[in-house]
Amino acid sequence: MIKLRLKRFGKKKEASFRIVACNSTSRRDGRPLQELGFYNPRTKETRLDTEALRTRLTQGAQPTNVVRTLLEKGGLLEKIVRPSIAIGKAKLEKEKLAKAKNKDLKSESSKAESDNNEAES
Repeated sequence: MIKLRLKRFGKKKEASFRIVACNSTSRRDGRPLQELGFYNPRTKETRLDTEALRTRLTQGAQPTNVVRTLLEKGGLLEKIVRPSIAIGKAKLEKEKLAKAKNKDLKSESSKAESDNNEAES
């Protein structure tokens, strides 16, 4: 199977990546079938060869998750909601609601205590 993935190059701690098409069994920095673009994570610079990417995608090449997000930002792929992202957002909303309820309960209980203290005095 042909994969669209990143090939690392550059100096230590100053990595840049090329978007390449290669066999799924080949090494990360092995010889690619075709170079399709460039990505620099430090400057967020992305250059895509749109014609070549479209032909590879129509041939059935599968992009990795990172390459998929780059292609979505470039407008070559339609954005999809991944289950892990949807689950994470739902979990955050539940936590926010739980915190809000806890604050309301604490404020109500503190008001009730202060009312009881005032009634006793």
